[in-house]
Amino acid sequence: MLNESLPKIWYGGDYNPEQWDEQTWDEDIRMFKLAGIDIATLNVFSWALNQPDETTYNFEWLDDKIERLYQHGIYTCLATSTAAHPAWMARKYPDVLRVDFEGRKRKFGARHNSCPNSPTYRKYSSRIASKLAERYKDHPAVLVWHVSNEYGGYCYCEQCEAAFREWLQQRYGTLEAVNKAWNTSFWGHTFYDWTEIVSPSALSEERPGNVSFFQGISLDYRRFMSQSLLDCYKLEYDAIREQDSKTPITTNLMGTFLDLDYFEWAKHLDVVSWDNYPRIDTPVSRTAMTHDLMRGLKSGQPFMLMEQTPSQQNWQAYNSLKRPGVMRLWSYQSVARGADTVMFFQLRRSVGATEKYHGAVIEHVGHEHTRVFRETAALGKELEQLSDQLLDARTNARVGIVFDWENRWAINLSSGPTIALDYVGEVHKYYDAFYQQNIQVDMIGVEEDLTKYDIVIAPVLYMVKEGYARRLEEFVSNGGTFITTFFSGVVNENDLVTLGGYPGELRQLLGIWAEEIDALHPDEKNKIVIKDDVGSLSGEYSCNILFDLIHSEGAEVIAEYGDDFYQGMPVITKNKFGKGSAWYVASSPDADFLQDLVTTVCNEKGITGLIQADHGVETAAREKNGKSFLFILNHNTNASTFDLEDKYMRDLLSGQKLTGKVTIEAKDVMILTEEKLGDL
Repeated sequence: MLNESLPKIWYGGDYNPEQWDEQTWDEDIRMFKLAGIDIATLNVFSWALNQPDETTYNFEWLDDKIERLYQHGIYTCLATSTAAHPAWMARKYPDVLRVDFEGRKRKFGARHNSCPNSPTYRKYSSRIASKLAERYKDHPAVLVWHVSNEYGGYCYCEQCEAAFREWLQQRYGTLEAVNKAWNTSFWGHTFYDWTEIVSPSALSEERPGNVSFFQGISLDYRRFMSQSLLDCYKLEYDAIREQDSKTPITTNLMGTFLDLDYFEWAKHLDVVSWDNYPRIDTPVSRTAMTHDLMRGLKSGQPFMLMEQTPSQQNWQAYNSLKRPGVMRLWSYQSVARGADTVMFFQLRRSVGATEKYHGAVIEHVGHEHTRVFRETAALGKELEQLSDQLLDARTNARVGIVFDWENRWAINLSSGPTIALDYVGEVHKYYDAFYQQNIQVDMIGVEEDLTKYDIVIAPVLYMVKEGYARRLEEFVSNGGTFITTFFSGVVNENDLVTLGGYPGELRQLLGIWAEEIDALHPDEKNKIVIKDDVGSLSGEYSCNILFDLIHSEGAEVIAEYGDDFYQGMPVITKNKFGKGSAWYVASSPDADFLQDLVTTVCNEKGITGLIQADHGVETAAREKNGKSFLFILNHNTNASTFDLEDKYMRDLLSGQKLTGKVTIEAKDVMILTEEKLGDL
């Protein structure tokens, strides 16, 4: 549980009082109280205000804002202000400026503009974090520390290049090991001195769009950059911890953001926090999957929803309004999947610059008589009513879906076989099949303990890291069901092909080998023809994108291709291994196939959905102290139904007592707990 000073789902968001005058501050507080706002994130981009030169620090304005809010019952999520360095720093110390992918030295401007290996940036960012912690460590208003903001972006300057060489020496030890890992005998790339190694940019090994001539080099640079940015976070974390031993520390992540390995980052966050900005056409199951991924970063620990918009974004191609009821619905979706906070960017719309049209609790009109404010205030009252009932409640799932950033980088960088392969999209297809059946899923990394699951799915496990094949074999041998797909088991963690036939180290577990991989335009499809009905798998389905031409080495052939020159070759196999089984899906199948596959493997394990509900009605459950909370979320634009059968339940939001078939209104939410028959 987060700080017990505020024992409820925290409700608030980013606030920038430095952009306004005192009269506005007083009006803001009045409206915050009307809306039920009880926490404000302060100081995110205030470094220039806090530190006008090298030696001067000015925190008096921040003292006033923290205290002013606290006196009205509003707590603080205190940021370290280091997300954008001051202009004076860029002028005096140009080493803080990044060099972009094209080799151009940046000037001062925008944000996320600091070189992560700049000695100047590291010195002053950790120093201001230390001074803030020393000043506010005992202030009762400060509930959580927020380091920097939305880390991301790579740098290709000379100091990063030098740091990359040091990182390589620590990782590999010798140049001989680097040459072997990168296969530098190809194209005459053998290195004889560490200084010969340069960063893989548009000036060297890469082209825009993740095109790399040497995947090993590019893959390692992504690891290095993720670690470099993490090191910047850790410097501030350590600076705070030297002053404050107890207050939780976080930084806001961005879901499936490409640049950073969030499983590695999560090891250094006391609590995961993230910013949720789906488009109007983003599948709700994709958002659910990302919430589950954020929960999975720390093995099921509840997370903070640090940012979402109450109405619209400003940076998407089409910045649609959230329709009436959707802000509330999506807020509860985050709570259903593990959030212990509901927070917005932003609390008041800025008057100028790039985020002036980004939605806010307080719109430019400046009063509470708006649809957005009314919806925000109504949600605030409900969260107050829920009190601490849901805090630290956990999700129990018997299914784990593997997500790995390094595997994703390697797939993106691979020189073929198709540009249509979208790793996140393929993972989501499998997730969605469980989502549609109301079956709880954990999103897990490759270091996660597998023994807690009955079924583990690893879509497109292209990279098999050292020891992972053995762990999967142990899981299946002990009775687990494992599913993986085409283009799996191809390379090791250095992106070198595992020789001896695909799927490499997974070959024994899967009982197959792949001779060739065909790539066709996504519009061209083949057929999956089931040989003999297996569970719910029956008849024909379609598949596309990639097509592994596989041979059985003991695996049962469940289905064959229906077309092309490989008609009759296996496309779906199931291999018995010890007490369990391992499935291989040799192409990218349609949704109908995945629905039937999920039904089949879940029936084998006795796994059922939470309840039966109309399509478009999402369910999720959290548990605490032996009590279960069942969330029902109707994403439809019409009233829908779900079936509690013989369960007797009470809705925490309305107090209504329910059993049997229940109607839920469009865009509505219910949070149900089980009741005894006599209580109805």
